[in-house]
Amino acid sequence: MALLHCPTRFSITCSYSREQKLSIKVGRYSRIIAGKVNGSIQTIAVSKNSWMVSVASMAEVSTITRTKTRQNIPTKKQLVDPFRQGIIIEGGVGYRQTVVIRSYEVGPDKTATLESHLNLLQETALNHVWVSGLLGDGFGATHGMVRHNLIWVVTRMQLQVDQYPIWGEVLKIDTWVGASGKNGMRRDWLIRSHVTGQVYARATSTWVMMNQQTRRLSKMPEEVRAEISPWFIKKHAIEEETPGTIKKLDNTANYKNSKLKPKRTDLDMNHHVNNVKYVNWMLETIPEISLEGYQLFSITMEYKRECRPSDTVQSLCQPDEDRVSQDGVQVDKNNEEQLQAELEGDASPSGPSPSFTHLLQMTMNSKTEEIVRGRTTWKRKPRLSH
Repeated sequence: MALLHCPTRFSITCSYSREQKLSIKVGRYSRIIAGKVNGSIQTIAVSKNSWMVSVASMAEVSTITRTKTRQNIPTKKQLVDPFRQGIIIEGGVGYRQTVVIRSYEVGPDKTATLESHLNLLQETALNHVWVSGLLGDGFGATHGMVRHNLIWVVTRMQLQVDQYPIWGEVLKIDTWVGASGKNGMRRDWLIRSHVTGQVYARATSTWVMMNQQTRRLSKMPEEVRAEISPWFIKKHAIEEETPGTIKKLDNTANYKNSKLKPKRTDLDMNHHVNNVKYVNWMLETIPEISLEGYQLFSITMEYKRECRPSDTVQSLCQPDEDRVSQDGVQVDKNNEEQLQAELEGDASPSGPSPSFTHLLQMTMNSKTEEIVRGRTTWKRKPRLSH
């Protein structure tokens, strides 16, 4: 039993019952405490009578208050974000962030990995929403989306990498949004060298809204449309995007990796596997001989459904059936001897670089459900000068 004396001349007598509740007794004064818990307003009424209030509810309200103080999310549009090295561009609707490639973002060749590229795209997109003043308490969700219990989900992503940044290099990443159909949003990016201004990579994506509770896709509420449509511009990072649907693979695919399981660290704030994590599952299936001496040039992903922590995932990969050399002769892409000869310099490239079709699917007994379809194309790594 504890007695607390407060400056407002009322006392609160606290005692724990078997149900872990607080009995609040108030003297002359009345008070209403309100806070947001799990997307809804929780009100704690305190009057001259005794009220029973859940300890968990009071703790959540306190935690949310501390979190908002620590995050300090802007409620109004910010033109400059000094902490994230970001500024508003494109006439007040685009966003540019300066980043440095860190040691943990590069692979064995000292260039930024594909996963690092996608993580940078995701981070700059979230920071764009941050400085816009539209960010609610969701993973990039606006205030209107939070009120409607909606979250963003990506349906398509395409990335092209012309040159890979190296460890320690400074980049400028531009991002902006536009309309995609009636209920979708498009987000594009350009990654440039800070020193030369050369475009290293470009990307485009399509996003729709999902109800966080039902996990079903949702139409865009007019309230949300009014929030984000003033930020839309008609500009494309990839002008010649191929919109054609990626073909679906089956169990006859050349390469397979079964019994993949999401880890706890693969989950994001929306409690599903982050879309960046799918890339590693796709690329691990490609045989090493096909990639020696090559680096990824383009990746396209079509997201079909979300992946849950309890799902078991199978990764399928199929190389293109053939490739055509410059003289019109078809060469078997699976001819590993030819590929090895090319890599060792004993043969000239016999045609376009490798390309693959990918499929991630959930496997449960004899039933399968698509998670992601993908397509990757590769190009020769630049020869290093000594």
